[in-house]
Amino acid sequence: MKAMIFAAGKGTRLKPLTDNTPKALVKVNGTPMLEIIIKKLIKSGVNEIIINVHYLADQIIDFLKLNNNFGVRIEISHEKEELLDTGGGLKKASWFFDDNEPFILHNVDVISNINLKGMIDFHNKNKALATLAVRKRTSSRYFIFNDKQELSGWENKKTSERIISRSSEEYTSLAFSGIHVISPALFNYIKREGKFPIVQTYLELSKNSPIIGYQHDENYWFDIGSSEKLDVVEKYFNSI
Repeated sequence: MKAMIFAAGKGTRLKPLTDNTPKALVKVNGTPMLEIIIKKLIKSGVNEIIINVHYLADQIIDFLKLNNNFGVRIEISHEKEELLDTGGGLKKASWFFDDNEPFILHNVDVISNINLKGMIDFHNKNKALATLAVRKRTSSRYFIFNDKQELSGWENKKTSERIISRSSEEYTSLAFSGIHVISPALFNYIKREGKFPIVQTYLELSKNSPIIGYQHDENYWFDIGSSEKLDVVEKYFNSI
């Protein structure tokens, strides 16, 4: 099984920890986030991984070499010129997914005990083009789903922007968890080039294609996007 890890971000909200260290190598209770995600993916059956890099990329590459790629195949997608955002970054790495099998896309700064094997099974059962891990939590932005768990829109609570892509009598708003399962057929529909967010592609495709939500409220989940959030996750693991 294959996977991609988004690790190119600059981690500006984690400053000063990221002044001289890439976000992917910031440690959670002594272990770099990248190592935590790689080991979780391997435990879930992944044996081939591609990682996008940009900020302080050489440190990430050296870290992987030092650890012998954790015993699996790891490729690098280097966004040297500019950060390509989620859509552009995924498209740049599309060459890697040549086996026509669903793959996992995982943010490097998301720590959870979500059952990735269960999520893949759910994806296959629903014959989805993409499956998005979502949960009930407070956020400024939400994906909107109908009663069949199909992506039907998106909203930004701060700006009051709301997009409905699929009509329904009932909607549920859920926050995205930074983990996707994607069928490579998705690349056939991505026409944009350069830098762009994958959310726009999902919304466009959701009008006629199965983009499904995988709700995992029972799991622990942390987004380590800031120093404050890093403190929260470390306190959590020290308390259990």
